[in-house]
Amino acid sequence: MKVETILQSKGSRVVTVAPQASIRVAIGRMMLEHIGAVVVSRDDQTALGILSEREIVRGLAAHGAAVLDMTAEDLMAPGMTTCTRRDSVQEVMAKMTNTRMRHLVVVENGRLCGIVSIGDVVKNRLQEVELEANVLRDAYLATR
Repeated sequence: MKVETILQSKGSRVVTVAPQASIRVAIGRMMLEHIGAVVVSRDDQTALGILSEREIVRGLAAHGAAVLDMTAEDLMAPGMTTCTRRDSVQEVMAKMTNTRMRHLVVVENGRLCGIVSIGDVVKNRLQEVELEANVLRDAYLATR
């Protein structure tokens, strides 16, 4: 299974914030959209970084309430991990595990194509396992 399959199911819309957006604004977008991360972008087409709940919590621990007035660029995760639509779900799981990232930005030819979360990957994997179980059960029942 490929990342493209996940994007076909969930859509390829990416919620972005400008680098100079305050953390207060980024949190508002995340709450409004019911998501755990936003991509930091100047033009909504190229990714500069990713800002997740994790970076915000770390910022809160380090800076207290003043973090709300810091910018997305100040807190975004250094070294963003990406994938492409052609990457397999297994490759994405390995990247997430190795980098301890829960969100991967999908990029092709330098442009944003989507974002996948650990929840998207788990949901996809559960669907695959359920399909395999159904095929095996049907094959077994057909032989009886």
